[in-house]
Amino acid sequence: MTSGGATQLIWRPIERGDVPAWKRLLDAIEAVEQEDEHPTEAGLLDRFEDPYVDMARGSLAAFDGDRMVGYHYMKARTAAAPAHEFRQVGGVDPARRGTGLGVRLLGWAEGAARELHDERFPGKPLALVDGCVVGSAASERLFAQLGYEPVRWYRNMVMDDLATAVSALPESPVPDGVTFRVFAAERSADALRVRNDAFRDHYGMVPQTPEGWAHFTAGPAFRPDSSFVAYDTASGEPLGIVLAEEYPQEHGRELYVALVGTARAGRKRGIASALLSHALREGLAVGCSSSSLGVDADSPTGAVGLYERLGYRAKQTYVEQRKLLG
Repeated sequence: MTSGGATQLIWRPIERGDVPAWKRLLDAIEAVEQEDEHPTEAGLLDRFEDPYVDMARGSLAAFDGDRMVGYHYMKARTAAAPAHEFRQVGGVDPARRGTGLGVRLLGWAEGAARELHDERFPGKPLALVDGCVVGSAASERLFAQLGYEPVRWYRNMVMDDLATAVSALPESPVPDGVTFRVFAAERSADALRVRNDAFRDHYGMVPQTPEGWAHFTAGPAFRPDSSFVAYDTASGEPLGIVLAEEYPQEHGRELYVALVGTARAGRKRGIASALLSHALREGLAVGCSSSSLGVDADSPTGAVGLYERLGYRAKQTYVEQRKLLG
């Protein structure tokens, strides 16, 4: 289908062959937004393999010839607790902002989400969840215009010089009675068990499934050699995890800390700080030059303070925007 106006745009779902155009659009957005988002083509292709993403029915892109100028896709959650919060990801070419593309993409999402939601959680409430950088006035106005409400704030934290930060890390020896093991296939189920226990008291969290976990830990960015599982030495019970990914940056490779979590049985023993320090040292050893992570600004475990003590600094704050569709 086409849209009116001086330029006729083609609107259709995102396909695998669109990945190079998709990456060019994301690079153009990053050049303006400076959010440290540098996806690879392999990472974009991997989104087609996500068991909770339906690109054929749950994505839409606008094309001007062979140039993608806007995109949107949705990722289902594993549970409706109590509402199913359908996660959205999207963006518009900075040169096309203010022309109605964002309104059309988000409007389309409301209809597309209902069908996909009803297949997974019939009879349950549905909410759409998106987000933007705090201070992005145009995005905040757009969400408000369409009936979204800001509900939660998250910080993007960065460590610009990994070598310097690692040299200043406090001593974080493995806690007494605890053993660290590098992530491996035979420890994946233990890591998933920790993840689901560690985050069940966090805002908006739902249990991860074995299918979703397998997709995440098989992703092209995942770094098992910089990811670790902590065990109780005596009982063998898994107590903590740190899972890392690696992304290219303009001036080197970045270790992205995707998850840090401690099971209830292991809390207040220094496991999280020791695990993260260990992962940062290993990341430096394999050639990463910086690190980043995201954290709930109101984390109930005091995670923000932990990361600051280890040398991270807050760079940006994101606000989660939510619209209940009923």
